[in-house]
Amino acid sequence: MASEILYKATETVQKVMPGEHDVKFAQMATSTKDSQDTKARITTDWGTKQINTDDWLAVATEDKVGPSLLEDGFAREKIHRFDHERIPERVVHARGAAAFGKFTLFESAEDVTSAGVLTDTKRETPVALRFSTVLGSRGSADSVRDVRGFAVKFYTEEGNWDIVGNNIPVFFIQDAMKFPDVIHAGKPEPDNEVPQAQTAHNNFWDFQYLHPEATHMFMWTQSDRAIPRSYRMMQGFGVNTYTLLNAKGERNFVKFIFTPELGVHSFVWDEALKLAGQDPDFHRKDLEEAISAGAFPKWKFGIQVIPEAQEQDFEFDILDATKLWPEELIPIRYIGQLELNRMPDEYFTQVEQLAFCTSHIVPGIGLSDDPLLQGRNFSYQDTQVSRLGINFEELPVNKPICPVMNNNRDGAMRHTITKGKANYWPNRFEAHPPATAQEGGYVDYPEKVAGIKTRLKSKKFREHFNQAQLFYNSLSPPEKAHIVAALGFELDHCDDPVVYKRMADRLCEIDLDLAQHVAELVGADVPSEAKRPNHGKKAKGLSQLELMPAEPTIATRRVAIIIAEGYDAIAYNGVKAALTASGAVPFTIGPKRSTIFAAGESKSSGKGVVPDHHLEGMRSTMFDSIFVPGGVDAIATLRKNGRALHWVREAFGHLKAIGATGEAVAFVRDACQLPGVSFSSSGEVVDSYGVVTASQVHPESFKEAVKMAKGAKDFVDSYFFAISQHKNFDREMEGFSAMVAY
Repeated sequence: MASEILYKATETVQKVMPGEHDVKFAQMATSTKDSQDTKARITTDWGTKQINTDDWLAVATEDKVGPSLLEDGFAREKIHRFDHERIPERVVHARGAAAFGKFTLFESAEDVTSAGVLTDTKRETPVALRFSTVLGSRGSADSVRDVRGFAVKFYTEEGNWDIVGNNIPVFFIQDAMKFPDVIHAGKPEPDNEVPQAQTAHNNFWDFQYLHPEATHMFMWTQSDRAIPRSYRMMQGFGVNTYTLLNAKGERNFVKFIFTPELGVHSFVWDEALKLAGQDPDFHRKDLEEAISAGAFPKWKFGIQVIPEAQEQDFEFDILDATKLWPEELIPIRYIGQLELNRMPDEYFTQVEQLAFCTSHIVPGIGLSDDPLLQGRNFSYQDTQVSRLGINFEELPVNKPICPVMNNNRDGAMRHTITKGKANYWPNRFEAHPPATAQEGGYVDYPEKVAGIKTRLKSKKFREHFNQAQLFYNSLSPPEKAHIVAALGFELDHCDDPVVYKRMADRLCEIDLDLAQHVAELVGADVPSEAKRPNHGKKAKGLSQLELMPAEPTIATRRVAIIIAEGYDAIAYNGVKAALTASGAVPFTIGPKRSTIFAAGESKSSGKGVVPDHHLEGMRSTMFDSIFVPGGVDAIATLRKNGRALHWVREAFGHLKAIGATGEAVAFVRDACQLPGVSFSSSGEVVDSYGVVTASQVHPESFKEAVKMAKGAKDFVDSYFFAISQHKNFDREMEGFSAMVAY
């Protein structure tokens, strides 16, 4: 059963996870209780065992219930605690999911830093990684168009190191002073509190036009990067410029990058829209499903490094958060791997209370004069105090694994008990003095600073369009088409002509063809000439199509196998076994979730297949691909089922790989009814725009040892290769997907 594959017992996963040597998990275990412990007895918060937690103490008889008594401290505590269960949600990044894992260093970066976490290849550093959307409330959907947070906490031996980043390498603004404005503009409009978790409204796009520095970023948010297929399939970027300091005292500027080993993949827009209603928790469930099944998500960790002496060697300012560092100029050096292998035991204490600060750094890693980072260093600390209290770093999920000692005292919810008389320095006991550099103390780099005190940005900061053009030019044709469609959707929801006409004008400073297409869609004046010539330059690594896995893989891909009474058992069993062997997750879908029998199989045999879901309980949007095996009676049943036809058409419209064998070939062909898409009519395998069909199959046609390849003659090899490509964009570019109603 697919459900059995997907939901392996926690004990099975623990066997392949770090054991007691993992100090962070061992530390959190001291604060962990088991809610399923049958030997435990329910108590109050002060420890008194209770014999009844269902009835308030009251004046009552067998015949009549009288007034409840205020003296019942047990009941008052229970209600009081319930009334105070919620803490303020994050203003931004409110909706999130997290997991724990480890960071492993493959190559020492001691040439540029003295940080142990980046130089000691023998270490295995515990990590927590929180994913999130930015604008929506905690109750919003996972698949909305938005930036995704990618925040990593490294529990290092020298203290906690936080990289508080996003899945997009740049940001809307250059200076933290503008942060309240950009968030206010993106959030629901203040007069009516709509729309939720969307930027498709007047205020957001009004802000974008009035802030040319946001131009590069809004191109990214209108790209496929803003609707990722999975948290496991998106890049993470530190966004800001940090510094590294090596043992020689030499300083380098650095950007941090995480690239997923599964590749970078996204939804198509209609798919994302539907999932927001059909399964608003899709991303967080996807993360849990993969980790529970032992398919641990992994990212390559890379650094881009610029020596301090070369800071001014570029046409852009390397401290400007609205600019990326092109790989051609500053190559990414991949030196480690981040793996997630453990889900939280409790959401509130380990995800909602997980707190990050950009100012959390360790020796060998430093801050820069990046003005956005400077303000974030203030803001993050302040917001954690507001949400969690002044002692937020004593919570188990935030607590460092190394010793902590200082003269900070008291405050709400203080956990630490510090005995002795010395709560100041210096003191007569010479107790807990500051550390020396040799003892691992943090050393601030003695940077020379010269200038005037003023509110001013340098000339390079005032150039806002070169990289917006660079990003657009670097995209593939389907990705460019998606940006046109995204801008068309967003601006169509703006009912103030000033807003959408201005934005069409702004696009003329990026690319004339882009501006013309969008203007025509949204009803703005169609421009006839560019306001700024497109420089035509491109950069690698900006198109998602360049970030495919090193080898084709279908690992963790969800595949729906649609069957009905009288299905072809040979094709069904063969494909299902091959999918499982390749690390994919097959789900059986039928018209009903009760036993379905194959062709020639007697109902008295006691066999049959119980589907994981029925056609109305799930949708094609929740899977990466669909496969329909043949069977005369099965296909006759599916032909009469409108939802089954819709599954095929919707998967086709969403550019997903579709596999069909035997009688199912004609079913898929008739569901789409498109001249130009070819289908198998004999024993040969036909791959036409990601629709892979074989009219005749034999037991030997199905094998578990798969060699995925484009144009393969074997059905399984060809079909699995189509799945590994994530989407068939040729289907879209030829216009076929737009011809099918779904």
